[in-house]
Amino acid sequence: MQTARSILIWAVIALCGIILITLPVNLQTQLIASTVVVTLMAIIKILKRQGTWRLVALAFGTAIVLRYVYWRTSYTLPPVNQPENFIPGLLLYLAEMYNVAMLMLSLFIVATPLPPRTNRASETKNFPSVDVFVPSYNEDTNLLANTLASAKAMDYPADKLRVWLLDDGGTLQKRNSTKILESQAAIARHDELKRLCVDLDVEYLTRDRNEHAKAGNLNNGLEHSNGELIAVFDADHAPARDFLRETVGYFEDDPKLFLVQTPHFFINPDPLERNLRTFDGMPSENEMFYGIIQRGLDKWNAAFFCGSAAVLSRKALQSQNGFSGVSITEDCETALALHGAGWNSIYVDKPLIAGLQPATFASFIGQRSRWAQGMMQILRFRFPLLKRGLTLPQRLCYMSSTLFWLFPFPRAIFLFAPLCYLFFDLEIFTASGSEFLAYTLAYMLVNLMMQNYLYGSFRWPWISELYEYVQTVHLLPAVISVMLNPRKPTFKVTAKDESIAVSRLSEISRPFFVIFAVQIIALAVTIYRIYAEPYKADVTLVVGGWNIINLILSGCALGVVSERGERASSRRVRVDRRSEFGIDGRWNSASIEDVSVHGARLNVFNKDLEPVKVGSEATIRFQPYSGAEMVTLSIVVRNIEQMGDITAIGCQYIPKGATDHRLIADLVFANSDQWTKFQQARRRNPGIIRGTFWFLSMSLYQTSRGLLYLFKGVGSDRTQQRQDAKAKS
Repeated sequence: MQTARSILIWAVIALCGIILITLPVNLQTQLIASTVVVTLMAIIKILKRQGTWRLVALAFGTAIVLRYVYWRTSYTLPPVNQPENFIPGLLLYLAEMYNVAMLMLSLFIVATPLPPRTNRASETKNFPSVDVFVPSYNEDTNLLANTLASAKAMDYPADKLRVWLLDDGGTLQKRNSTKILESQAAIARHDELKRLCVDLDVEYLTRDRNEHAKAGNLNNGLEHSNGELIAVFDADHAPARDFLRETVGYFEDDPKLFLVQTPHFFINPDPLERNLRTFDGMPSENEMFYGIIQRGLDKWNAAFFCGSAAVLSRKALQSQNGFSGVSITEDCETALALHGAGWNSIYVDKPLIAGLQPATFASFIGQRSRWAQGMMQILRFRFPLLKRGLTLPQRLCYMSSTLFWLFPFPRAIFLFAPLCYLFFDLEIFTASGSEFLAYTLAYMLVNLMMQNYLYGSFRWPWISELYEYVQTVHLLPAVISVMLNPRKPTFKVTAKDESIAVSRLSEISRPFFVIFAVQIIALAVTIYRIYAEPYKADVTLVVGGWNIINLILSGCALGVVSERGERASSRRVRVDRRSEFGIDGRWNSASIEDVSVHGARLNVFNKDLEPVKVGSEATIRFQPYSGAEMVTLSIVVRNIEQMGDITAIGCQYIPKGATDHRLIADLVFANSDQWTKFQQARRRNPGIIRGTFWFLSMSLYQTSRGLLYLFKGVGSDRTQQRQDAKAKS
């Protein structure tokens, strides 16, 4: 009876909604209705109402969006008998409908996401055996040493913890390669990593052949280990001490649990954050996914494996023959298979690892191309909507995750659509300027407000559009390629721990300058057409405004591809830790102010400090987070700065063995609370108006910086050409 009543209520609400959405009204009424809805949503937002009020605001916004869809479908498509207008007009319409569909899926997933789970490290009583897998291919030894040392130092019974380095760079296939340089490099790597693993007391494992990429490497680890649970960390993802205590207890609660996933937190900025200098003041791009979307997926039992920073059940993996390897995104594919088999997942929203992001724009694009191609493979070979065993919400969640990577198509269409009118006078959107104002502008404002409701302090206005634009230029051909040949893509390891010593333009920056130049020309055409064709000025103004929005995004992208040089070889992390500084047998009170994987900065009380010189070898002494006795780490002084009673000393570690790598890991990675504090410090919501003005000012500055890099690069190229010509003569 209760179910029937609920169905009846929803049916009545849906019928009323359809009537309101399709109700024929004049432009003035539509404009008034849109203004009222936007005002009500703004008031609810200003008053910071949550719960039911949040859903009311989203419902108002949804009504405006659907009203726009109805108008767009019924009145604005060009006539079919004008193919030069109809075909591009239809493509633009489909691009807009894709965006609406993704918005609706987002509303379903994250309208009311699960709140973060409470800390349960102290509640862990049972300790199942855990195998820790660190898959590796070509990463630096010191990078691996820090990750392995951090994994080995996790707060967990030693007899229940076994750490494995799964080395795919030293396989028998590579060591026996007919290419002598490749063979010698693999042999040297194999020997060096075996020694490292002996020093760190972890297991070294390789295999005969590099088959099925990372999935094959992980499955080889499964065959040679026997722990009840499997923790997976990428080579550059160092776990905090409390990682296992925060995650393994959930498997005791639910015997059908296959996954506990945690966020990927990064201690270095991605290329956009580094070149735009937003890393310390604005939430990272991945925080929208890990801070909101994964919690939304978790509500529907659809949080999926992200390749690292996760614990999985061996029993569950073995039920599906291990990690899936059909696509190059084995993580999401594995989760899809296990969810389809009736297993459950959990997402713990607390950063418990610290990793590295690609430093160069080219590496960033390479990483995203692999993700996009892998998700397209899953869409092609596993099609989640029809996947047997999934619930309806799980189907929608996985469809949202895979369909998202089609964004290069609509983004490219939105980029070039206004040019069709400005350059070729094609009418691909049949509407007057007043209709644009009443319907399209209202839709855009509501869309921005709904995004702000959903993601708030996790994603600032226009940042998603910028990220999508800078990826579209190079991801579009990658996605088309995998659609034409879904088995073509192969797994490629993303370069990490890179550094850029000299400021320069990215090697893949040229298309962005070409697009920017075309849009500048389009701006000039807009101005000309307003004066030359005043009878069409309203439409020209609307389309020209659209081009200006694209121009602002394109200008900001010029700053993204203008790589800033950095003197520091690694990112420093702020800490506040008591220590002692020792030199020539004397110890002085000190505090550690910041740390990196290569060195630290100390503030030393200099009352009794002996003179210190750059290049002097010294020692720092501190208490590790394990609570053990004070430990010492050898350093060399790199810079000195006097500040009254304090001497600031920049130092570089001198690791001499496994113990020193454990101490470096303790300094940099052991404390997970510092990652949470850092994230919270930059999570604030500037709002749509302030956020828009901030983005506009940033775009103007980045446009000028990008053009300056271009002219400097052209000038240096010409100078080099003249020098080469003189040398030849």
